[in-house]
Amino acid sequence: MRPGGTISAALAWLLLTGAASAQTLLVGVAAPLSGSSAILGRQIEAGAEMAAQVNGIEFKTVDDACTAEGGAAAAREFAAAKVNVVVGFLCTEAIEAAMPILKDAGIPVITVGVRTESLTDRRPKTGWPIYRLGPRGGDERNAVAATLTRLWQNELFAVIDDGTIYGREIAETLRAAAEQAALKPVFVDTFRPQLDNQIGLIGRLKKAGATHVFAGGDGDDIAIMGRDAAQLDAGIVFAGGENLRTPPGAVPYATGTLMIAPPEWADVADPKVIEAFAAQKIVPDGYTLPAYAAVETAKAAMAEAASSGRPLAEALIGHDFTTAIGPVRFDAKGDLSRNPYRVFRFDGARFVPLESN
Repeated sequence: MRPGGTISAALAWLLLTGAASAQTLLVGVAAPLSGSSAILGRQIEAGAEMAAQVNGIEFKTVDDACTAEGGAAAAREFAAAKVNVVVGFLCTEAIEAAMPILKDAGIPVITVGVRTESLTDRRPKTGWPIYRLGPRGGDERNAVAATLTRLWQNELFAVIDDGTIYGREIAETLRAAAEQAALKPVFVDTFRPQLDNQIGLIGRLKKAGATHVFAGGDGDDIAIMGRDAAQLDAGIVFAGGENLRTPPGAVPYATGTLMIAPPEWADVADPKVIEAFAAQKIVPDGYTLPAYAAVETAKAAMAEAASSGRPLAEALIGHDFTTAIGPVRFDAKGDLSRNPYRVFRFDGARFVPLESN
């Protein structure tokens, strides 16, 4: 919270409701506050600080620098301070260096940004008490595959990619899922990215009869495809992954373009929490609200641990925790029990949730 100023009604309400059930809890906040990722680290810091203050929780913030050395140093500071739980971490190098130290100290970690799948997949071997409040590395491609095979089961669809590792992997996952569902794309190809137009590609798609196309690639390329398809009156609906969250360049997305991505957290968050951030002139973007939710989750798990007599790390598993961005539940590995990706449709101005999703 910024010093001085008037406390808004929303913030006052949050402070009252948070203090009513406050637990004795010291939260460590690990974030890159220096270097190229500092802007993202400040988002974590802002969200965790607001949640801690609202809930009457003490916190200790340490710069992990997004490096192995910084992660290990931060972990030693947290262990010395005897924090109950650590939230944050954006970089694999930092969290992997920190976890052996935090494990030995009995301190669980709720990461808001590290997607590396092995962190939780190796849990039986490492014993690391990691809980991921965010997507796994494969959640995007798995969501694309599950969603589009359902939405397009009666459509003439095509699958194309830009030849990059990202594009190939997400397109191949969709193709494999379609095959499992006894669906066959009418057209499969690799396109050349970053062209001024994709008229030739659109012509081939139109000739193949495709009415729906998933493109594994950047938003700029998908925007150009949508423009060229309209010029050729091809009647094609394009879909892409979370790369479409970044606004394209000179060419806008075509109306009807689909995006599979996590929601914008500010759109689904508790309005009173949003108002509280606004009162402090804080824009809750990026990792701000997930960090806020991580602190809320830690507090609720602490209460569960106190009532059940179990360690905090065990109390984090298999329970629904109410947070500002919706319910949070971790599975036995420490991943979210529900894939956070959803389907959005571009309405000509912005991406909005698809009604049938």
